[in-house]
Amino acid sequence: MFDTRPDRDAEIVLVGRSNVGKSTLMREITGHDSFATGGSPGVTTEPNHFDWAAEDFVVTDLPGFGFMAGVPEDVRERIKTDVVRYVEEYAENILVGILVVDGKAAVDIIDRHSGPDEIPHDVEMFGFLQEVGVPAVVAVNKMDKVDDRDERLNELAERLGLYPPWQQFDHVLAPVSAKRGSIDPLNEAVRHHLHEQQRDDLFKFF
Repeated sequence: MFDTRPDRDAEIVLVGRSNVGKSTLMREITGHDSFATGGSPGVTTEPNHFDWAAEDFVVTDLPGFGFMAGVPEDVRERIKTDVVRYVEEYAENILVGILVVDGKAAVDIIDRHSGPDEIPHDVEMFGFLQEVGVPAVVAVNKMDKVDDRDERLNELAERLGLYPPWQQFDHVLAPVSAKRGSIDPLNEAVRHHLHEQQRDDLFKFF
């Protein structure tokens, strides 16, 4: 289990598969580039925490789960278990859980892993955040590579159990391109949930 968490009351966590751009998004959110990013999945194996000295608040990039080339299955399973345990343990402190998915590939990956005995990781994680009472925002990353934008987002909404058109859920689905620094829809969605929890004081970070 991860035990590096700073002693902070309020938290926002980033979760998602490996290689969807979580660390790049983390850099965009915090304005800091001390987070490891790389072309190879599984660069982040421990949480990356970023806290502001004067604030009782931390943003955490949790390790990616799912398939990682060259990473044994037992290690992958352990990482996923640790991520789930972390979110469970700090659910009361977590104001928003940001599930990062790859806008270009997410629907295909979900469909590939849907079956009678299998729930796709992204769908499972989205449901899990709701189960433990953490407001979920899905950051649909790499949207600069997607041509049929609305169609893709509608398909993703449907897979997550949200009835299209996706625009009804702009506080849940946030199309972004972290690499291009285009994350306004995410900031707006996060603010929506912060406001609902009377934490407008944290708007300055988003």
